[in-house]
Amino acid sequence: MSISGGSFGEQRMAGFIDSFAKKGIDVKDLPLRIRNPIKFRLPDGSRRAAYGFEATILADICDVVLSARKQGALMPQQIHIADQCELLVRGFARVGIIALVDEATGFQYSRTKFALARILEAFVAKELQPWVKTFPDEYYAQLFRLRGLDYRADSVRRPQYFGTLTNDIVYKRLAPGVLSELKKVIPKTESGRRKGALSQALTRNVGLPKTA
Repeated sequence: MSISGGSFGEQRMAGFIDSFAKKGIDVKDLPLRIRNPIKFRLPDGSRRAAYGFEATILADICDVVLSARKQGALMPQQIHIADQCELLVRGFARVGIIALVDEATGFQYSRTKFALARILEAFVAKELQPWVKTFPDEYYAQLFRLRGLDYRADSVRRPQYFGTLTNDIVYKRLAPGVLSELKKVIPKTESGRRKGALSQALTRNVGLPKTA
């Protein structure tokens, strides 16, 4: 659970919780935790710092508010906050019990398999599609340039390892498991060449447009 820079929101929330402590509600160390968010680096590789909280802090805030409601410590204008907290707590319980049952039965692994199956169904065609030009000439011109090779627009001959580069640059990044499935659909022959281009195994509505 993360937030952008700035501390006004944290101080305001901590003050909100402190107000219940003054009314005798047990808030434990919640105000301290709110006033001291966790500093971390964003996963996008930028050097910008962000601040966040433990995922459980939202549930703890809800517990305090609901305790205050139970003890009649809420002001009239705070009743709607308790109603929202109750909805959140019910949601937490529902998600928690599903996760618990999934872990006990091993179904979380089935969920992953089902998700992967849906991805492959969306990206990989059941039958080989007619060949269509997938990558523009500019794509290959840039590959030639990056490898320090002379590019001729009137020639279709390209280094064989360009296929490996394209697999890494394009197909591997389409979605998890797509490249492996494409290779299964279009296997190599005894000569070591594939029966068609990998792009011919992409669905026309999802897979092929994603290569653009």
